[in-house]
Order: sequence, then structure tokens, then C-alpha cells
Amino acid sequence: MSTTVAGICFVASLALAVAVIYRPLGDHMYRVYTGTRHARPERLVYRLIGVRPETEQTWGVYARSVLAFSVVSVLFLYLFQRVQDRLLLSLGFAPVKPDQAWNTAVSFVTNTNWQSYSGESTMGHLVQMAGLAVQNFVSAAVGMAVAIALVRGFARRKSEHLGNFWVDLVRGTLRILLPIAFAGAIVLVAGGVVQNFWDAGHHTVTTLTGGRQAVTGGPVASQEVIKELGTNGGGFYNANSAHPFENPTSWTNWFEILLILAIPFALCRTFGRMVGQNRQGYAILAVMSTIALASVALTNAFQLMHHGTVPMAVGAASEGVEARFGVANSATFAAATTLTSTGAVDSFHDSYTSLGGMMTMLNMMLGEVAPGGTGSGLYGMLVLAVITVFVAGLMVGRTPEYLGKKIGSREIKFASLYFLTTPILVLVGTAAAMATESGRAGMLNGGAHGFGEVLYAFTSASNNNGSAFAGLTVNTVWYDTALGLCMALGRFLPIVFVLALAGSLARQGTTPASEGTLPTHRPLFVGMVVGVTVVLVALTFLPALALGPLAEGLTS
Repeated sequence: MSTTVAGICFVASLALAVAVIYRPLGDHMYRVYTGTRHARPERLVYRLIGVRPETEQTWGVYARSVLAFSVVSVLFLYLFQRVQDRLLLSLGFAPVKPDQAWNTAVSFVTNTNWQSYSGESTMGHLVQMAGLAVQNFVSAAVGMAVAIALVRGFARRKSEHLGNFWVDLVRGTLRILLPIAFAGAIVLVAGGVVQNFWDAGHHTVTTLTGGRQAVTGGPVASQEVIKELGTNGGGFYNANSAHPFENPTSWTNWFEILLILAIPFALCRTFGRMVGQNRQGYAILAVMSTIALASVALTNAFQLMHHGTVPMAVGAASEGVEARFGVANSATFAAATTLTSTGAVDSFHDSYTSLGGMMTMLNMMLGEVAPGGTGSGLYGMLVLAVITVFVAGLMVGRTPEYLGKKIGSREIKFASLYFLTTPILVLVGTAAAMATESGRAGMLNGGAHGFGEVLYAFTSASNNNGSAFAGLTVNTVWYDTALGLCMALGRFLPIVFVLALAGSLARQGTTPASEGTLPTHRPLFVGMVVGVTVVLVALTFLPALALGPLAEGLTS
């Protein structure tokens, strides 16, 4: 009972903190993306990259800018890893092998941060700082820029333009992510997170068995804060946020979860301000909160039921759970990191109960929209809102409308393509892995659990999450290539469809509300969006879940 009460208090305090920062952070982001003045450092960046900040872009140009920036980022990060042995602060590490360098480059550029390597023994400090951490900032800023472009599509009338991607990218990085990350890093350092330039030979610890082990230090706090704030998830260490150098105490664990949730939830306020109806932002917030609270409650329930008094007393159920945080705090972290696109872990999902592990998968299969990734959660939820009003329109026999924009065949095609992209990648990728010898060769476990590990890997990669079940060897040419393709397609195809939808909406005028218009700010609409989200995911993924975690849960 005491564990349950402590878990409830932990979640309640997080919810209160998110509520406190919701309005000021959301308003700040509104001012950042709607302001007309450019700061001096921003103008310097624009001159360096040859951009005219006053010029706005059509959806096609905006999309091409996103893709061009991302392609250059992948090439740069790939090259950076391949020549790291010739760089400063390399710690003597060898160049990253080609397939793994490709996988890692795509992973960090797409905000996935899937890691098939141990950071402390693979990446030098310069690659960690100037390569991976920089992508943690700009990949999050890309997601925010795309979300803002879609909101402009709803807010504008008879316009061909969605803003300027380069301005949105620079402002999101310099005005939102960088200041919060700077302050957050100081908080983490105060909590005991490491921030230095030690190599593996400069910090030796005594293990529990009395042995001696050299541990790599490094600029951990500065990477840890943007890892969570930007919903990236890539850890400096292989153990990720379960490592005491990344996450030393229970209160730093709480703070890191708050960083994960802050921007995705606050963007609802930004959305409401930009479309001129704060109540629309609250409606989207209510949908996200309903799904998130249900997921957190179920994940905790499945884990706490398994970890009863007797099993805990004999140590039979503590595998994979970080003893410093306990079951409830670990389960809440797992729910938060899979409801968003973070993918960080402070416990190991493969060791969860079958149904607890299924919840982490299901969170990603929902599209990571509650509250989702930094930017990607908002635009994913708005696409689901478009699908919901279309379904509602079919029910009453009238043309659906959302925020004064008609949802016709063109708009619903883009929304449908957005929704179908990741399920296709997940299911086709899993099928290919199970059907090929190279895919099956990485499986250490058979049966329902082994299938669940493969399903989790492709779900995580295609939804740009980055967390993983253990027991699957993914550092192979086959998995590095296949998962890298899923990450790239799972990130950029939906972005193109979102921007195309935004362009189509921006070209429309305003449709006045009538008696037949579905109010999209009331509890009825909130419930409909939740229902559509759950039903669509159930119809799509239930057969696959039945072969994996559901089958395992029913037989255990």
C-alpha cells in the first residue's frame, strides 16, 4: 500500500508541475514563433547560411528545406563518426563501423536516438558534444518547426505560405531549447550528474565485489538535459538514465521526467494562442492528458501487481528495476518515455511483466501523441483530430470542419497517409525480420517473448522512440540497415504529409460555424478523439500484440 501511495504522490506532483509551467512556457513559445524581430545572433546565423528571414515559404519549399537540412545532418554525423580517431578528445576510440555509423547518424537526426552501441566505450567526447548533442537540439527544433507550420495552416486564410523553416529552426533552438537546457544542466550538476572531460583511465571505482573498474567521465549533464527536454533519449552511457552518472537520485529522476513532458504539453497552449482560441488548446491538452494518465496508471498497475511483497522479499521480481527509484518511479518513467518519443530508460523494459512491457509498446503504437515528441506529438494529435471530425461528418452526413477549415478528400488523404506510414513500417519490418535468417539470427529468445522483442524494435524505430527490449542483437548489418531505413521513413514521410496538409489548409478561407458544426472544444469531442485513437491502433496492431505480449501474458 505504501508503494502505491508513493507512486500516486510521485505522479500527482509531476502533473502539478506540468500544470504550473503549462501557461508561461506555452505563451513564451507563442511569442517566439509569432514575433517579427530577429535577435542579433539569429541574424548572424542567417547571414552564414544565406537565408533571408523575412521571406516566407510555401509548403513544398518548407518541406524541401527540412529534408535538405536533415540529409546534410546525416552525412555530417556519419563522417564525424568515421573519422573520430583523428579528432580531439577521441579517448583513443576507433572509428565507428560503416553500418553502425549510418544507423546512429539517422537515429540522432530523426530524433530517435536508437543506440546499438555503448556510448562510454564507442564515442569520443567531441563526437558526443559536437555531433550527438547538437543533433539533440536541432532534431527537436525541426519537430517543433513542423508542428508550428501545421498550426499556421489552421490559423491562416487564403495563404500560400507557412513561414520560414530556417527562422523556425533557429528560433526554436536559440530561444527555447538552449536557455532551458542551460538552466536544466545546472540543476542536474547540482543533483550529482557528471560534467567533466575524464577518460576511462581517470576515474576508477570499487565494485560491490571489491574489484576495481575504470569508468569514463565526460560532458554528461549537458547532454542529459537536452536528451530529455528534446525528447531524444540517447544516453551518454549504455545504461542510459539507470546509470548513476546520468541520473543519481530520485529527485533527479523526477526532474528528468518533467523535462520530458514540459514542451510537448505546453505546445497545446501555443496552438490555442496561434489559432485564437485557447479552448481548442485545452481540448487537445485534455485528450493528451486522458491517454497519458490511463497509460501511467495501467503501467504502474501491471508492474506493482507483479512485484508483490513475497516476490520482492526473495528478490525474484526485481530484475531490471532500478533499486534507487523503485517500481512505481521506474514504471512512470517508462510510460513517460514511450508516450513521448524520448526512448530514455531508467529501468529495463525487457524485464517488465508481459503486460507492463506491452504498455510501453502500445504507447508507441498510439503514435506517441500523449503528449508525444517535441513538436511531433502536437502535429500527430492534430492529424488525429482531423480524422475524428471527418468520421463525425460521415455520421451526420455533412462536410466536416475543424477550426473553420473544411476537411475534404485532399485533406483526409494526407491525414490517412500520415497515419498509415508507421504501421506499415512496423508490421512489414517485423515480418521481414521473422522471415529472414539474418533477422532471426539476432534473436536470443524464442516464442512469444522473442517475437515481442522484434516487434518492439521496429515499433521503436518506426515511431522514432529509440528504447528497446534486451535479448535482441541489433548491432548487425541487417538490423543497422533495416532499422535505419525505418527511422528515416518513419520521420520524414509523415513530416511531408503534415506539411502538405498544412499547405492545403492555409489556402482555404474561413467557413463560418453553423448549427451542424461539431464543437471541437467540448468533452464530447475530447472523448471522440480518444476513442478514434484507441480504435485505430487496436484495429491495426492487435493481431501483432496477440502474437507477442498478450500471448505471453495469458500463458504466464
